[in-house]
Amino acid sequence: SKREIKMRKLDSTKVQPLKSEQLLRIEDHDFALRPGFGGSPIPVGIDVQVESIDSISEVDMDFTMTLYLRHYWKDERLSFRSDKNKSMTFDGRLIKKIWVPDIFFVHSKRSFIHDTTVENIMLRVYPDGNVLFSLRITVSAMCFMDFSRFPLDTQNCSLELESYAYNEDDLMLYWKHGNKSLSTDEHISLSQFFIEEFSASSGLAFYSSTGWYNRLFINFALRRHIFFFVLQSYFPAMLMVMLSWVSFWIDRRAVPARVSLGITTVLTMSTIMTGVSASMPQVSYIKAVDVYLWISFLFVFLSVIEYAAVNYLTTIEERKQLKKRGKASGMYSIDAVQAMAFDGCFHDTDVDMDLTGFSDRCEENETRAGAASVSNVDTPRMKRKRSLKGNVGRIILQNNHVIDTYSRIIFPSVYIVFNFFYWGLYI
Repeated sequence: SKREIKMRKLDSTKVQPLKSEQLLRIEDHDFALRPGFGGSPIPVGIDVQVESIDSISEVDMDFTMTLYLRHYWKDERLSFRSDKNKSMTFDGRLIKKIWVPDIFFVHSKRSFIHDTTVENIMLRVYPDGNVLFSLRITVSAMCFMDFSRFPLDTQNCSLELESYAYNEDDLMLYWKHGNKSLSTDEHISLSQFFIEEFSASSGLAFYSSTGWYNRLFINFALRRHIFFFVLQSYFPAMLMVMLSWVSFWIDRRAVPARVSLGITTVLTMSTIMTGVSASMPQVSYIKAVDVYLWISFLFVFLSVIEYAAVNYLTTIEERKQLKKRGKASGMYSIDAVQAMAFDGCFHDTDVDMDLTGFSDRCEENETRAGAASVSNVDTPRMKRKRSLKGNVGRIILQNNHVIDTYSRIIFPSVYIVFNFFYWGLYI
């Protein structure tokens, strides 16, 4: 009936809309050619919003960044009529049918366009033919780092954008809004770095076979947080050096104590150095942390050598005294304090001691001491023993070698001077 025909005409949902290809007249043009082909270069503006810096790798010397990359250009072939002068927005399915700039990232290792839940691509076309092409990308690119001041260093990295096919005669790449073309998220932060600045710059790149190309740079400076390395490397190294100085206050005849302390500090310093080197690239130059750790290792090593010199000179002195006294070979006449330092047992008077029989003599002295304590608790020998305990510190100081006395002053003084110059040079 006439009424049904009229109802079908008024039903707008039954009207077939124009396809995007028909609206933009895509079939009427060859979009394999750039806009204005054969004429002046087409200007393509760029602006970037950095969403995050995901990681910085010293071992691989690269960084990973997620950003929004936006292109602006004018293609009169895409102009259309619009009564309200409104733009049209499309997704990534139209990109393959029109011309878009072939921007790539120089020195990139890996990059991809996010595709969850669909490809993160947006195309907006204005009635006059102006085009906005935006996409969300994660890119990993090289950063040529200098570790000569590590971990007190500042690294300058850059992400470079360039057209792959079109040189400066066909495409003019520029920052759309000058220095304001680069924006960053306020919440960008890194675990080991502090971002000092972001800046945008431009330049030219020359290739011998294809000519000059416009290149854009996203520059950012990263300053490393030092507190982590102070806790993990510098502070333990300082403690090991100071711990090695304890041997200067131990009696020179306490060989097991001083040798074990020296070997322990040397091995601990080696472990610290190995741990730092494992997390760094194998560079051919010396890093600042290497200077500190190796100098600290040298101080610990010299403390072991110092005791070797003390022990050797002590042995020579005792041999000279033995010759003067004319004692039998292998027997030494030493005072009670020296004997106690040798075998750890208390001796009442001066004794002649064979260096190969300390353990037997110690057991004998303990037996005698036990018998004396049973017979008389408050004997003169026990009084002398209590008096000796009160003066152990003074006796040990008097029984040390002169090298130990100088080492207590020289080692800390030189190490303090070294730290002063080190931190003053690198900070």
